[in-house]
Amino acid sequence: MPGTRFVSCRMWTTENRPRYCRDKLRYPSDLTDAEWEHIAPLIPPAKRGGGKRRVNMREVVNGVMYVLSTGCQWRYMPKDLPPRSTVNDYFCSWSYDGTLETIHHALYVKCREQADREANPTACILDSQSVKSAEKGGRASIPMGSMGAS
Repeated sequence: MPGTRFVSCRMWTTENRPRYCRDKLRYPSDLTDAEWEHIAPLIPPAKRGGGKRRVNMREVVNGVMYVLSTGCQWRYMPKDLPPRSTVNDYFCSWSYDGTLETIHHALYVKCREQADREANPTACILDSQSVKSAEKGGRASIPMGSMGAS
């Protein structure tokens, strides 16, 4: 198509494939050392005034990643990960305080940079299936003059 720009993806080249191999990990969802180094600083520190944190935070993240990647129920988490109640408590806490969103954003930016793209996209594509119009049940815009302001 004229005007279409295809960005070559360097991820699955023959030279690059071993870098993404997850065969040596316990589970494919487990973090590699490089992945852990990237997100470890984003994990909130232990709460003040409490006891020393006794759980391995990398294993907690591995547990969260296992549940998210497999879609399994919490009670079916493998026994070699931290207790499901611990992993679930951190998952809920991180969902509430924005930690998961922060981690997602950091990884999103890193992926875009690795693909030689700007960290923030500058364009989007909309089609007629993506946007509802007022005739099809979308919200009609209200002119400013009819808002009751004098």
